[in-house]
Amino acid sequence: MYKQILISDLVINPANDRHGALGDESSAVAWLFNNKETHMKNLAMDITKQGGIYEPPLVIKGSNGYVLSDGNRRVTCLKLIIAPRKAPTTLLQKYFHKLQNQWTGDLPQEITCRIETDIDRVDNILLRRHNGSQAGIGQSPWDDRMKRNFIERTGKNKGLNVADKIEQLLNRENKLPSNGKIPRSTLNRLLSSERFLNRVGLSTSQKQFSIIHNKDEVILCLQKITQDLASKKIVLGDLWDAANKDLYLDTLQNDGYLPQTPIVSADKKTADKGSSFKKTLKSGAKRPLERKNLIPATDYNINWNSKNQRQREIWEELQFRLEFSQHPNAIAVLLRVLLELSVKYYIETANVTSVHPNDKFNNKIRKAAESLRTKSKISDEYFADIKKLSQKENMVSLDTLHRYIHSENFSPSPNHLKPIWDILDEFIVQCLNG
Repeated sequence: MYKQILISDLVINPANDRHGALGDESSAVAWLFNNKETHMKNLAMDITKQGGIYEPPLVIKGSNGYVLSDGNRRVTCLKLIIAPRKAPTTLLQKYFHKLQNQWTGDLPQEITCRIETDIDRVDNILLRRHNGSQAGIGQSPWDDRMKRNFIERTGKNKGLNVADKIEQLLNRENKLPSNGKIPRSTLNRLLSSERFLNRVGLSTSQKQFSIIHNKDEVILCLQKITQDLASKKIVLGDLWDAANKDLYLDTLQNDGYLPQTPIVSADKKTADKGSSFKKTLKSGAKRPLERKNLIPATDYNINWNSKNQRQREIWEELQFRLEFSQHPNAIAVLLRVLLELSVKYYIETANVTSVHPNDKFNNKIRKAAESLRTKSKISDEYFADIKKLSQKENMVSLDTLHRYIHSENFSPSPNHLKPIWDILDEFIVQCLNG
């Protein structure tokens, strides 16, 4: 049963499994701050920013109120925001008083809670929530790939609020929509990854919000987007996944709203006009010298879709699952497969008519690279690097990849595989983006 309960009637559990049996509620609160002060302060700050909590606490009826079985940290923070003087120390009292002043609107007096009457049922709930995955019985934690998928889909937890930055930018230019407030969560979802940001002329590389196309063009584009969102012409359901986001941005491109003039530094001899991947790597974090997997844990901004799912599966194995220390042969073979399938995907998607069915693999690579260079998605310099792959005397060559599969005396080494990837990565990414 779910019910609104007065916060004053909720009792912080003095026998919480985090700490075991303590004397009373005050002792439980003191333990939380003695052992988890940074976490508690961060949680309290988040609750203040959000104006409440999301998940209803789990409670059981006691003689002096409703005792918390799950949600002690959340409710403790709420209680102290409402009554800062109950915090264990003077410094914490000042901290919570500051949060109280930052609260928007009226402070809550009651919250929705889940009420259980059977203590054994409560324990079974806690077992499934807090005792690990238990071979699928309990909650299954997200791995790095799952976390990245969530961030790419929603735009949340990126380190900065893109919608806030855009609103500030449009406000300075007096270009805010006149037909209502900007739905920030919808705007953040639309611009959830660097690829979508680059399409509208923005970047958040190294967690720095920046304009990478002509400012006037970017302002015009953002003004159109925010007007569509504020007027409800485009709503959250229209931007649920990457395909729908691209569909909307394609419409803007066809209507002439997407910026066309990238900002190029004065000392850059070759303007890499089309490659958002290049822009990201130029200004982004350096690749780690020591890495466990072939593909670094970097957002490469690939347009995954229903037609390149096999490539995505291989990519994720190479980025998150297969490690050099245990799977060098599998990594070498899958790198060769990924390259071949990515080139095939690009040739079919981009309709590269110069490719013939009987072309050897190195010719297909060269023709795909020529097509990418013609579209300004790779530079002349990088095109020359790709052409060198056909030279057998180079360690980083197609012949090396071929021998990884067919030679019984040629064993793959991380010292060879890493530089091969560092040459091929941009080419493969551009092929996968069609």
